Amino acid sequence: MAGYYFEEFEEGQVFDHEVRRTVTEYDNMMFSCMTMNTQPLHIDAEFSANSIHGQRIVNSMFTLALVVGIQVTDLTLGTTLGNLGMTDISFPRPVFHGDTIHVRTTVLDKRISKSRNDSGIVNFTHEGFNQNDELVATVKRTALMATRPDEVAS
Repeated sequence: MAGYYFEEFEEGQVFDHEVRRTVTEYDNMMFSCMTMNTQPLHIDAEFSANSIHGQRIVNSMFTLALVVGIQVTDLTLGTTLGNLGMTDISFPRPVFHGDTIHVRTTVLDKRISKSRNDSGIVNFTHEGFNQNDELVATVKRTALMATRPDEVAS
């Protein structure tokens, strides 16, 4: 698998992911419609023009999904067995159409699973930044990660 196995993560590791993603109006509208989020701050240009932001803001759930998703190819592709939880989610700045998001992941800690012999639990912090390196989202995520299979152990 392309992702890291439990044993390959070390407390304090920091990953600055190379993949960046420019958020489009289409992304925001489609995500808002698919999730039935009719908040006019996301979908109504006229309403949003008169808001404190002066324009539509990107749906924060899309921003969260993007920040968590960007790390997958680098770190967890095929080795995550499931997300166990997400906490301490914050959005210190709004994301706007045309913003380009990049992500930093930090490994907070890890421990072997007490109930499974094929996995461990890793706690990550994912931070999303816009093109001006301003923090736009942060989340602590707990993931159940596969341990290295015996046949690929070195």
